[in-house]
Amino acid sequence: MPGPADDPAAPESSGQRLRRGIRSFVLRQGRTSPAQARALEVLLPKYGIAATTQRLDLPAVFGRVAPVTLEIGFGMGDATARIAIAQPERDFLGVEVHGPGVGSLLNSIEALGLTNVRVIRHDAVEVVRDMIAPSSLSAIHVFFPDPWPKKRHHKRRLLSAAFVHELALRLGHGGYLHAATDWEDYASEALATLADERLLQNTANGFADRPSWRPQTRFEARGIARGHAVYDLLFRRR
Repeated sequence: MPGPADDPAAPESSGQRLRRGIRSFVLRQGRTSPAQARALEVLLPKYGIAATTQRLDLPAVFGRVAPVTLEIGFGMGDATARIAIAQPERDFLGVEVHGPGVGSLLNSIEALGLTNVRVIRHDAVEVVRDMIAPSSLSAIHVFFPDPWPKKRHHKRRLLSAAFVHELALRLGHGGYLHAATDWEDYASEALATLADERLLQNTANGFADRPSWRPQTRFEARGIARGHAVYDLLFRRR
């Protein structure tokens, strides 16, 4: 069972907040299949990158010089794998904390022979802060992050002003940040936050059209089944 540190409703002491900040995720209990468990044991050392406080040498990670896309919270990795197949000229660095999803994407990498995908199983905020050098990314994808729908949990939403600024700093000139959500209030909040970031410029007049290359994710399909609209936000680095 999750302990108090994993409970989004559990109060945090000021010491906890100073030490690790407010997490945008909770490690919920979920079933890891035997195939996913095997992938975490066998394939993560092959295709994974250990969390560290050192900046990544991205050309060394992928074995070539190519545009790099950071995908934050890739879920089960289905969309990540499909985009990587369709864009072999780009490299993809996926960050996710949940074991079943990491295992699923690792299995896809192995089965499909993808050479342009690497995985970090760690908190994306810390990965961006410690491991990603400024101006080193060509794109950032944040597709269907946890909406934290209860008002008292909004502080846990990933696309805060502070984190958006850190993301913008990691983009090279002309690079883009593409977010999508099926929660209307989160979409409006994120649109305002992104618009307020001086390093970014909206590519649309408000919400963007869904690009044809973005596959539908499982979370997106679930939201649509519930009658939710989907909102894409696409901003470029000035």
